Amino acid sequence: MDIENLNKNIKTKLLKNSFIQNVKIEDKTYLHINHLSHEKNKFHIKLTIFSNQLRAISKLEATKKINKILEEEIKKHIHSIQILFE
Repeated sequence: MDIENLNKNIKTKLLKNSFIQNVKIEDKTYLHINHLSHEKNKFHIKLTIFSNQLRAISKLEATKKINKILEEEIKKHIHSIQILFE
Protein backbone atom coordinates (compact mmCIF):
# COMPACT_ATOMS: atom_id res chain seq x y z
CA MET A 1 0.00 0.00 0.00
CA ASP A 2 1.28 3.47 -0.80
CA ILE A 3 1.10 6.40 1.59
CA GLU A 4 -1.82 8.10 -0.17
CA ASN A 5 -4.06 5.03 0.13
CA LEU A 6 -2.95 4.49 3.71
CA ASN A 7 -3.85 8.09 4.57
CA LYS A 8 -7.28 7.70 2.95
CA ASN A 9 -7.93 4.45 4.88
CA ILE A 10 -6.87 6.00 8.17
CA LYS A 11 -8.97 9.12 7.67
CA THR A 12 -12.04 7.12 6.59
CA LYS A 13 -11.81 4.75 9.56
CA LEU A 14 -11.28 7.49 12.12
CA LEU A 15 -13.98 9.82 10.82
CA LYS A 16 -16.56 6.99 10.90
CA ASN A 17 -16.50 7.45 14.67
CA SER A 18 -18.82 10.20 15.82
CA PHE A 19 -16.46 11.19 18.63
CA ILE A 20 -13.75 12.34 16.16
CA GLN A 21 -14.39 15.71 14.52
CA ASN A 22 -11.32 15.82 12.29
CA VAL A 23 -7.90 14.26 11.75
CA LYS A 24 -4.65 15.57 10.31
CA ILE A 25 -2.19 12.98 8.98
CA GLU A 26 1.50 13.61 8.40
CA ASP A 27 3.98 11.20 6.83
CA LYS A 28 7.19 11.35 8.85
CA THR A 29 8.83 8.37 7.12
CA TYR A 30 11.45 10.58 5.47
CA LEU A 31 12.96 11.20 8.91
CA HIS A 32 13.67 7.48 9.33
CA ILE A 33 14.82 6.37 5.86
CA ASN A 34 18.41 5.79 6.99
CA HIS A 35 17.56 3.84 10.15
CA LEU A 36 18.58 0.20 10.23
CA SER A 37 15.04 -0.86 11.16
CA HIS A 38 13.46 1.00 8.21
CA GLU A 39 11.21 -1.20 6.06
CA LYS A 40 10.25 -0.04 2.57
CA ASN A 41 6.48 -0.49 2.90
CA LYS A 42 6.14 0.54 6.55
CA PHE A 43 5.42 4.16 7.36
CA HIS A 44 5.98 6.58 10.23
CA ILE A 45 2.74 8.44 10.78
CA LYS A 46 1.85 11.44 12.92
CA LEU A 47 -1.86 11.88 13.67
CA THR A 48 -3.42 14.98 15.13
CA ILE A 49 -6.93 14.04 16.20
CA PHE A 50 -9.54 16.64 16.98
CA SER A 51 -11.98 15.16 19.47
CA ASN A 52 -13.57 16.69 22.55
CA GLN A 53 -14.47 13.21 23.82
CA LEU A 54 -10.92 11.83 23.51
CA ARG A 55 -9.43 14.94 25.15
CA ALA A 56 -11.73 14.37 28.12
CA ILE A 57 -10.23 10.94 28.91
CA SER A 58 -6.66 9.92 29.71
CA LYS A 59 -4.17 9.94 26.86
CA LEU A 60 -3.56 6.23 27.44
CA GLU A 61 -7.25 5.36 27.05
CA ALA A 62 -7.61 7.62 24.01
CA THR A 63 -4.54 6.06 22.39
CA LYS A 64 -5.92 2.55 23.02
CA LYS A 65 -9.15 3.53 21.23
CA ILE A 66 -7.25 4.81 18.20
CA ASN A 67 -4.96 1.77 18.12
CA LYS A 68 -8.00 -0.50 18.16
CA ILE A 69 -9.61 1.37 15.25
CA LEU A 70 -6.37 1.24 13.23
CA GLU A 71 -5.32 -2.25 14.30
CA GLU A 72 -5.04 -3.65 10.76
CA GLU A 73 -3.09 -0.67 9.41
CA ILE A 74 -0.69 -0.77 12.36
CA LYS A 75 0.01 -4.48 11.83
CA LYS A 76 0.55 -4.25 8.08
CA HIS A 77 1.62 -0.74 7.08
CA ILE A 78 2.72 1.39 10.03
CA HIS A 79 6.12 1.09 11.67
CA SER A 80 5.46 3.86 14.19
CA ILE A 81 2.57 6.12 15.03
CA GLN A 82 2.56 9.36 17.00
CA ILE A 83 -0.84 10.54 18.19
CA LEU A 84 -1.72 14.03 19.41
CA PHE A 85 -5.16 14.92 20.75
CA GLU A 86 -6.52 18.41 20.30
